[in-house]
Amino acid sequence: MTFSIAARDADAWGVAVASKFLAVGSVVPRVVLGHCAIATQAMARVAYLDELEAALRAGTPTAEALAAALAGDDGGAHRQVGVVGPDGPATHTGAECLHWAGGRTGAEGRSAYAIQGNILVGPQVVEAMETAWHEHAGAPLDERLVAVLLAGDAAGGDARGRQSAALLVRRPGAGYDASGVLADLRVDDHPEAPHELARLHQLSSLYFGTAQDVRPLEGPLRAEVAALLAAVGHAPVSDDVEAALEAWMGEANLENRHASGGIDTRVLGVLRDGLPTGP
Repeated sequence: MTFSIAARDADAWGVAVASKFLAVGSVVPRVVLGHCAIATQAMARVAYLDELEAALRAGTPTAEALAAALAGDDGGAHRQVGVVGPDGPATHTGAECLHWAGGRTGAEGRSAYAIQGNILVGPQVVEAMETAWHEHAGAPLDERLVAVLLAGDAAGGDARGRQSAALLVRRPGAGYDASGVLADLRVDDHPEAPHELARLHQLSSLYFGTAQDVRPLEGPLRAEVAALLAAVGHAPVSDDVEAALEAWMGEANLENRHASGGIDTRVLGVLRDGLPTGP
């Protein structure tokens, strides 16, 4: 009833998941920087999250940690688990998981993934997810996982339909307060949950990301920005466009993207088109 990817890329760790199941993000993912990304699903045993995290923190190899968790569970034949630890990935699909069910793993350098799904339309779902993982190499892990999830959905996803999706990604120093949370998003009940998750991710990256592509506030661009600020009630005083821009960005919750002497291109897009609102 679920398809997911648990992954690591350099110092970033994360899980993306979608399902015809209410609030799948409350059950499936666990991400701990430097130690693990875990997805527990099918007849999910949430206790696996604590057990696997503890084993991986203690230095147990990933495959051994997963085998030990399964050995202590009489219902292992009904479970599906994907886990990435410091030494690589492992995935398990119990023999009694509902058709179609299966998974794939891969690793290269400091990058690794475990992709798995059950009650899918067919193996093409995990195949498409794996292809998307490789096609988006080099992208930030949160963007990469969203692309993987959308690829699985486009390939048919959960055979019963859509209901919920979630994305949890951690990277050192990331997030609004630099606490390491790059993305923590859930869509608990929505008819197009994977696409709604992607929309929320775009908003999250806008509001909580930092300035990436900064253009100097000079010449025609400076005049354009001054006019746009005036249109939203922040007309520059004494031609101090920088101060007016900073004040507006604080009001619009875009302060993380402030860049001295310039304007981030996504902020410029918001000024030109307005703040994103609905789907």
